[in-house]
Amino acid sequence: MRREYDFSKGERGKFYREGAKLRLPIYLDDKLQDHIEKIAHKKHREVGEMVQHLIQKEMEIIEELV
Repeated sequence: MRREYDFSKGERGKFYREGAKLRLPIYLDDKLQDHIEKIAHKKHREVGEMVQHLIQKEMEIIEELV
């Protein structure tokens, strides 16, 4: 890294987008990821799609209990 950086020509908020949503990555432990990958493979689905489905089902169960 340099000792100093020149920000005199910088533009404030250049990459700011009002209303933009931040998509957070979700990290699973190895055992859980392996399990979900196996299920997704059996059902011919992407892992992300499978995780979405599982979370949606979990939310439905919780809503029924509340």
